[in-house]
Amino acid sequence: MGEMIELTAEDGHKFSAYKAVPTGTPKGGVVILQEIFGVNNHIKEVCDGYAKQGNVAIAPALFDRIGPNITLNYEQPDIQTGLGYMKQIAAEVALKDTDAAANEVADAGNVAVIGYCWGGSLAYLAACRLSSVSKAVGYYGGMIPQNLGEEPKVPIILHFGDKDASIPMSAVEEVKAKRPDIPVYVYPAGHGFNCDHRASYDAASAKLALQRSLDFMA
Repeated sequence: MGEMIELTAEDGHKFSAYKAVPTGTPKGGVVILQEIFGVNNHIKEVCDGYAKQGNVAIAPALFDRIGPNITLNYEQPDIQTGLGYMKQIAAEVALKDTDAAANEVADAGNVAVIGYCWGGSLAYLAACRLSSVSKAVGYYGGMIPQNLGEEPKVPIILHFGDKDASIPMSAVEEVKAKRPDIPVYVYPAGHGFNCDHRASYDAASAKLALQRSLDFMA
C-alpha cells in the first residue's frame, strides 16, 4: 500500500521513511515510531492499517543514522543487536527524524505520533519537545519513567502490559502517580503485545488499544 521515500532532517541527515496514503480526503497525519527492529514488515503493516483508517501514515527509519535498510527479526540475537543500535542514537537525534516525518505529513491535518517500545518512549518525548505533533500515543515505552520530569505539551495516552518483563508494574504506577493527567491503560499482556509477528502478541489487547488510540486521535 505504501512506498519508501527519502526525507531530510534539520541537521542535513538524509534517511528513508515508509509512507502510506489513504484513499479519499485524509483525516490527519500519523507518525509511526519503530521498535528496536527497524522499519520492518510489521511497522509497514501498522502504517498501512492507519492509512486504511484515513490517515497519511509515515514511519521514519531511525536506524538510518547507523546504516541503510536495517531491519531485524524477533529472536534473541536480533533483540541484542537492536538494543545496541538504539543506544547509539540519542533521543534528541531520533526526534529530528521524527520531526521531519511529522512535517512531511502535516498537509493532511493534525499530526499524531504513535510509538512502540523504543518508539513509545520517543513518542512521550515528542509530546514534550516537538511543536510539529498535536497528540501522542505510547505503547510500552520503557524509558518513559526516567523522563517524567519533562511535561507533555500536547495530549498523550499510554499503553502498558501487566506481564511486561521489561517494564515492571511499579514503573507504570510511578507514571500514574507523577503524571495523573495522562490516561494510562494497562492490559493483561506482555511486552510487544501489539505486534502480531511476535509470540507476545495479544489480539484482544491489541484490538482494544487500537480502538482507544483511534478514539483519542478523533
